[in-house]
Amino acid sequence: MAGLQPGTSPASDGELRYAQIGALALEAGGTLEGVSLAFETWGTLNADASNAVLIQHALTGSTHVSRGATDEDGWWEGLVGPGRTIDTGTFFVVAVNIVGGCYGTTGPSSIAADGTPYGSRFPFTTIRDSVAAEAKLADLLGIGSWYAVIGGSMGGARALEWAATFPERVRRCAVVASCAASTAEQIAFAQAQVLAIRQDPHFAGGDYYDGAAPTAGLGLARRIAHITYRSEAEMAVRFGRSAQPGEDPVGAGRLTPSGASAGPGGSAGHGASAAERYQVESYLDHQARKLVGRFDANSYIAITEALMSHDVARGRGPLESALAATAGVEFLVAAVTSDRLYFPEQSGALAAALPGEVPVHSIDSPIGHDGFLTETGQLGTLLRKSFFPG
Repeated sequence: MAGLQPGTSPASDGELRYAQIGALALEAGGTLEGVSLAFETWGTLNADASNAVLIQHALTGSTHVSRGATDEDGWWEGLVGPGRTIDTGTFFVVAVNIVGGCYGTTGPSSIAADGTPYGSRFPFTTIRDSVAAEAKLADLLGIGSWYAVIGGSMGGARALEWAATFPERVRRCAVVASCAASTAEQIAFAQAQVLAIRQDPHFAGGDYYDGAAPTAGLGLARRIAHITYRSEAEMAVRFGRSAQPGEDPVGAGRLTPSGASAGPGGSAGHGASAAERYQVESYLDHQARKLVGRFDANSYIAITEALMSHDVARGRGPLESALAATAGVEFLVAAVTSDRLYFPEQSGALAAALPGEVPVHSIDSPIGHDGFLTETGQLGTLLRKSFFPG
C-alpha cells in the first residue's frame, strides 16, 4: 500500500482504511488471492515504531475501537483515546478486521476475480491465517514489533496466536476472557449457531447475494450466542419470568389446554400472537435484530468456524512446548468471574502453561462473558498496572 510510510500516521484517527496485502497462503491449504484488510488507527507511530498497539476485536466486532473521524462510540471507548488507559497521545493504536469479516476485509461477500461474490466459494480460514495477514499489514505500516497486542474473547485468541507465531514481534500480550484452544462445549455452541444459519431456507448454500438473505437463521444464531455471553444470574435479576409490558405469554395461549409448553419450533400455538412473549424473549429478539442489520451471515459462519479451529498448540506439540517460544513476551491473562462461555479455569490453564509465573487476574462482573466489554474501568486498571503505567 504505497500511501503508507513508516513513522507516520497518514490518516485521521478512527478513519476506515484498506491495505492490499496480496495473496495469503492458508493454513489448511490453498491461497486466498488479492486480500484487502480493513483497519483503523489512532495516534502517531513514533520514529522507531516502538509505540504500536494492536487491538483485536471479538466475533462480531469491528475495527472501530474508539471515536475519531466520526462521533460514533467504539466498542472499547473507555480504554482507548487521548488521556485514557491506552493514551493515543502516546501510543499508535491499530485495529484490523479479521479475514472473512464483513467490515471491509476480504470475506464471503467480497467480489471474487469473476466479478461475483465469493459466497460458498470462500475458503476455510483460521485464526492463524488472520494473524499472518495482520503481520503483512504491520510490515506495510513499518511496525517491526508491537508494544502490546490486546484482545478479548476471539480477540484474545488472536492476541495469543500473535505471541506464539511471532514472539519476536510481540513485547506484551493481553489475553482477556479467552483460552488456549476452543473447548468441546464452545465448539458445540458454535455448531448450533452455524447450523441455524445453514438451515435457513434463504441460505441457498451460501450463494444468497442476489436474493433474500438468511436473516432468520442469522438472528437465531445470535440468540444462541447471546445467551452464552450473559450469565443466568443477570438474566434472572434483569428479566425473571416477567412478560413484556402489555403482553401475557401464558394467558395468550402459549400453554396448550393440557398445560404442555409450546412445540420445539417456538410457536405458541392456539392462536397466540408471535409478539406475546416474556421480557427475556423480547431482549433476545432485539439483539438478533441489531446483528442482522449489520452483519453478513456467511461472515458469521466463516469467523465462527475460524474460532472453532482455535488451538494455539496445533502442530506445535504439547501446550507448554507450543508456548515456550513466548518466554520473552510479558503476558496479562484476565478472566471474567461469571463467564460461562470462557470459564475462568480455562484462563488459569493457559496461564499455567505460559513460561514463568503468570497470574490470572479477575474482572469481577455479574453479567457473564460480556464483562470484558462492559467493565472497562476494571480492565483499564489491570492494563495500567501491567502495560501502561502512564
